[in-house]
Amino acid sequence: MLNLCGAKWEPRFVDFFAGETRTPEYRAINEMGEVPVLEHRGKRLSQSGVILDYLASFFKKFGWKNDDERREMPRWILWDNHKLTSYIATLRWMVTLAKVGEPQVHEFLRGRVKTSLGILNSHLEKSAFAAGDKPTISDISMCGYLYWPDEFGVSWTDYPRIGAWLDRIRALPGWVHPYELMPGHPLKR
Repeated sequence: MLNLCGAKWEPRFVDFFAGETRTPEYRAINEMGEVPVLEHRGKRLSQSGVILDYLASFFKKFGWKNDDERREMPRWILWDNHKLTSYIATLRWMVTLAKVGEPQVHEFLRGRVKTSLGILNSHLEKSAFAAGDKPTISDISMCGYLYWPDEFGVSWTDYPRIGAWLDRIRALPGWVHPYELMPGHPLKR
């Protein structure tokens, strides 16, 4: 979102894999012990949906033009956080990063991922983007993990509308692959 808005910003490496987010020092930054955290103009915001909402308001980009869109965007962001990214992130963590977990758990998560991708793929039959005809914070919320489908075992040939949607997002001025935005990430390519 920051790149897409043309913001001048600086990432800070958080050594999630070594447990930095569980330290008292990091919990003083974010009591939830999660990333991302945005520090801007004396504000410290956590939770990606809140950060996206704040940035849309601040930059006047990727936001809403009326009350209906204002409600539709958090609907997709909440769905993403509960039904899409949460399952993808957990599956990806277990299979690709930590290499842990029981096969039955992996298959359960794969089933949830495929159901969610099916919902999104069907929705994108009706519109070019999640909340209508233009990209919004809903799309930005949902797309990040989807740029490495091989890490959670899907092919966009099975979900062609998602693949096309990701191409539309990739074509936006300022778009950068998620790994390029994460300094120190162990799988950076």
